[in-house]
Amino acid sequence: MAQRRGGTQSVTERSTEPQTVADIIASGDPFSVLGPHEVAQGTWEIRAIIPDADGVSLLDRDGHSILAPMEKRLPEGLFVGVLSASERPDYRLRVQWQDRVEIQHDPYSFGTFLSYDELIQIRTPGSDAVYTKLGAHRLDLGGIQGFLFCVWAPNARRVSVVGEFNNWDGRRHPMRRRHEGGVWELFIPDVTAGQHYKFEIIGLQGNLLALKADPVAFAAEHPPATASILREKSAFEWRDGEWMKIRTRRNQRKAPISIYECHLGSWARVPEEGNRYLTYRELAVRLIPYVQDLGFTHIELLPITEYPFDGSWGYQPISLYAPTSRFGTPDDFAAFVEAAHAAGIGIILDWVPAHFPNDPHGLSYFDGTHLYEHADPRLGFHQDWGTYIYNYERQEVATFLVANARFWLEHYHLDGLRVDAVASMLYLDYSRKPGEWIPNRYGGNENLGAIDFLRRMNEVAYASAPGAITIAEESTAWPGVSHPTYTGGLGFGFKWNMGWMHDTLRYISKDPVFRRYHHHDLTFGLLYAFSENFILPLSHDEVVHGKGSLLRKMPGDRWQRFANLRAYFGFMWGHPGKKLLFMGGEFAQEQEWNHDNGLDWHLLSDPDHKGVQTLIRDLNRAYCSIPALHERDCESRGFEWIVSDDRDNSVIAWLRRGNDEDSIAVVVSNFTPVPRVGYRIGVPAPGFYSEAVNTDASIYGGSNVGNLGGILAEATPSHGFAHSLCLTIPPLATLILTFERP
Repeated sequence: MAQRRGGTQSVTERSTEPQTVADIIASGDPFSVLGPHEVAQGTWEIRAIIPDADGVSLLDRDGHSILAPMEKRLPEGLFVGVLSASERPDYRLRVQWQDRVEIQHDPYSFGTFLSYDELIQIRTPGSDAVYTKLGAHRLDLGGIQGFLFCVWAPNARRVSVVGEFNNWDGRRHPMRRRHEGGVWELFIPDVTAGQHYKFEIIGLQGNLLALKADPVAFAAEHPPATASILREKSAFEWRDGEWMKIRTRRNQRKAPISIYECHLGSWARVPEEGNRYLTYRELAVRLIPYVQDLGFTHIELLPITEYPFDGSWGYQPISLYAPTSRFGTPDDFAAFVEAAHAAGIGIILDWVPAHFPNDPHGLSYFDGTHLYEHADPRLGFHQDWGTYIYNYERQEVATFLVANARFWLEHYHLDGLRVDAVASMLYLDYSRKPGEWIPNRYGGNENLGAIDFLRRMNEVAYASAPGAITIAEESTAWPGVSHPTYTGGLGFGFKWNMGWMHDTLRYISKDPVFRRYHHHDLTFGLLYAFSENFILPLSHDEVVHGKGSLLRKMPGDRWQRFANLRAYFGFMWGHPGKKLLFMGGEFAQEQEWNHDNGLDWHLLSDPDHKGVQTLIRDLNRAYCSIPALHERDCESRGFEWIVSDDRDNSVIAWLRRGNDEDSIAVVVSNFTPVPRVGYRIGVPAPGFYSEAVNTDASIYGGSNVGNLGGILAEATPSHGFAHSLCLTIPPLATLILTFERP
């Protein structure tokens, strides 16, 4: 970053002075008028706009001696002073206000800062220039300290920095336009970290826009306040080097991944203190040990990029580079991530590049034009959500978003990004009727710009953060979502299996007497289970907006509802695919999720709820410790049907295989309340099959029907195998058995 003094500001003859202050600040280059100008040989004129000042004088560089008074040339506050000097003078301004005196450095005594190459990098996908150059960065210029402000607003007529340091007065600090990149920049000395600021923008048509938050702000005010906050470069010292090193060596497709999805604002509250949120540091002490004890490998956070409306749960973000201030400072968030890594838990962030809200202080109509969004609402407006769609075909917009993904992975050491609403990005006709969308240049409904953006984002993410993962929430049959970009895929590491979720929840909500007619809902997912690297999600979307909690979806009396849920969890953890469970599900939350309240932790005093929590802990331990349950989650050779067609008994059974020949697990589910005694299933090898998990165990709240801890295979052919097990399958239960060679 260049740091120059003087330069283009010096002239050899007096220019015609503007008639008003408005002329100066609207010029796009206030430096051509303000600051020091050599108007004759050895004569320098210093000009400054300081509205409402009673008087201004020029001081020496140390701020001790008055060199010359400054004359008020325009009533709006243009002050001019004259100095005799053989070279460009070094000075300070003494400003007399009605109630105080301030000594300032003149922002207009500095030259340009961003080089031509840096301006080009700002629009180069994959570069980190968006967050290392744009935004507000603290500089120390030979003892002169302040912040360099840079913002992309190519169509604006004028951009000013406003904040508490200049009484939010747009006349005080108009910025310089850098035509090479459509970027405006200004170094303001003497401002300090913690101060609030925004940008005041005159749009293309000469209209004054609502004050805009910095798109690359690194911290923001607690909503409903909307200002950006100046932030020092973080002094946080990461101590997770060992975790990061191990992560780079992990093959995530073969590793156990069990994700606890969490909304930080409603995991727990502090009722005795006004129902306030827990802070990031309090969550590090309470949430992380809890998740660690339950055996989850990752926490997935609903979006914590700063957002204005609590009811959006974070899915309508404003400041993509700022962790929400609801729970503390950016360094507090970093401490939370580090604490997770120390506990052996990865952090995944729900990331929202699909759309953004229309709040006036945000990105919409940013410089008086549709800069970040498409101008045509058929391309640029989400009818379902009332939000704007990014214009992915504009290179600067794509670069802004790709850089944001890189920022979270690199700067905050995150272990993954789950990309929200990918289907809405891929299809131009997503949730639109005929005539409400515009085909692409080939006449199709694919959003070519979004496709290119997603591929580039994934390439950059995996290159810049080895061992991290990207996950697509994609609800259609788009091919190759989790395939490499060099094969034509989108490049994600994993994809949510939304079809599995909907099919199996529909099945499990049926009364057991009718399940025989819906047996295909259990088996259909295995037809495509290995076409992508799937995650099986039971997410927040399934327990809100009148859908009821997971427990409330279960049919039958109280005992049957809990048994159904336990059997379903066992079925899920034994099924191919990584796992995701939304908070509260692990102890069978009764009420559907409410973002304004904490979870119903008192339910853990009930043995049935405590039993479900104990089951989830044991399922996670089994999943992580039994290679057959995770090593080939994404490979068809790791799965084999045993029983797929017993719809009359609602029984289903399969084999899971790991990399080693003897790495075998058997999963059996009975989705009726009738115990199946003497039920024979074939197995591939003789030996003992231990009950690693029986969801009907009394410790979970079940009836304790089972096989006394395991069963020895018999030399009786069944289901195409030479050996078989004669099982007692408990009612409404899942068994997970592991093979031990004799």
